[in-house]
This record gives sequence, structure tokens and C-alpha cells, in this order.
Amino acid sequence: MELISKRFADTAVLCPQGRIDHATAEGFKAALAPSLSACGAGRDRLVIDMTGVEYISSVGLRVLMLASKQAKAQGAPLAVCGLQPVVREIFEISRFNLVMQVFPTLREALASLSTEALAAFEAA
Repeated sequence: MELISKRFADTAVLCPQGRIDHATAEGFKAALAPSLSACGAGRDRLVIDMTGVEYISSVGLRVLMLASKQAKAQGAPLAVCGLQPVVREIFEISRFNLVMQVFPTLREALASLSTEALAAFEAA
């Protein structure tokens, strides 16, 4: 599992690649930590672009739930986007799509969270 980070204005976009399962969940959690600590009210917003994730297990969902709770406690919006069909099905079965903000595309997530980030994304 690899985590690629991008920035569009006031929004950090994290792009995990591969599988988020029992073998990779702790690494995913550790990789998320710096971006989570930087987000907050009046600071960074956070989008996790799941386009490159082919599978997520319950352990991976737990990491996302904890990240969402931490971001919420810090007053920061956190969204997920780009769910592949298998991952989208897992989100729907577990009802995670009701727990987190889920958008079909990165553009839609950025449009919802920050007009500055959307403008930077479209300029890139």
C-alpha cells in the first residue's frame, strides 16, 4: 500500500494505492497521521481519493472511521471520493457511505469542501 499526497490550495488530497487490509492498515493509519494532525477549523481540509484502492477490509474501514472522528473533533471536513465498484459495494454493505461524505469524483469532493481547492484543481 502506497500513499500519494497532493495539495490543492487549502485541501490535502491523499491517494492510497492497492489494498487496505489487515497487512497494510497500520501503515495506512501511520501515513494518514501527519495530514490528520494538520487539518482543522480554519486550516487544511482533507480528501481521501480512493481511485487506486482495489479492496478495503473491515480493518481499513476502522482506520477511515478513526480518521473521520479525529478530523471532526478538530473541526475539519474530511471526504472520500473515487470508490471503485468493489470498494463502493463494501462501503454500501457496511453503511459507511452514511457515516462519511462520499463523492463520485475528486472534482466533486473539492467543489463541496473548498472553492479555492476546486479552482487550483481546475488550473492544474
